[in-house]
Amino acid sequence: MRRYDPDLTPSWKRPAPVPEVAAEPDLVVEEVATGFCGAVIRCEAGTVTLEDRFGKHRVFPLTPRGFLLEGRAVTLVRPSAAPSRPSRTASGSIAVPGARARVARAGRIYVEGRHDAELVERVWGDDLRIEGVVVEYLEGVDDLPAIVRDFGPGPDARLGVLVDHLVPGSKESRIAAAVTDAHTLVVGHPYIDIWEAVKPAAVGIPAWPRVPRGQDWKAGVCRALGWPDNTGAAWQHILSKVHGWKDLEPELLGRVEELIDFVTAGDPGPV
Repeated sequence: MRRYDPDLTPSWKRPAPVPEVAAEPDLVVEEVATGFCGAVIRCEAGTVTLEDRFGKHRVFPLTPRGFLLEGRAVTLVRPSAAPSRPSRTASGSIAVPGARARVARAGRIYVEGRHDAELVERVWGDDLRIEGVVVEYLEGVDDLPAIVRDFGPGPDARLGVLVDHLVPGSKESRIAAAVTDAHTLVVGHPYIDIWEAVKPAAVGIPAWPRVPRGQDWKAGVCRALGWPDNTGAAWQHILSKVHGWKDLEPELLGRVEELIDFVTAGDPGPV
């Protein structure tokens, strides 16, 4: 008895099958119809919720071939109950299980203070170890041109610098403009302090307070929020609320990624 395929579409016109991928939390995909790109927040029966870099949520149906993963069409499916190994680092990069850290490069990334360094480590630490990039803090950038000269940047020892409050007309912008070395990249974010680069929603506050000019900013924030007058403890509280790139403002995310790309450009570095 002859059997017939219920799909009468000629085989050469049928779309090629695509892999099924479990919609695990933090998996970053792009929805084909809208181009919306974000990380998986939750997956329920028939739908998946994505969150983009700006914290916006969208719910999409789990349609066949409905998403792109690293540019390739996939069908998202509801994950099994068994936990799977995280597929992404805190920065959103693809995790490399078992990868060994590189020997440190000659190049460096400098940040202004200890809090800046701790935040960069929390979100980009895995990426930096794989790339062999060391982050050091300077306790301010008033002497940045001299610091750059002492470092002696070169093609195989690039220097990236992250500056707080780098806005037109600021003291920091004038200092940054004085650094003209071709192997040094100075970038910055607009916030008075790195605390502000953490999204208020992540910390559980409606917004970062405005502190009158002339007052210590961190102390003023603690007073305005009713926190104990202990900026060290306040920072540890803030840092504990940062679980990945989604908890940071895009103005910081882009600048750190830019510095990592600059320092690792060219020479792949020692392994």
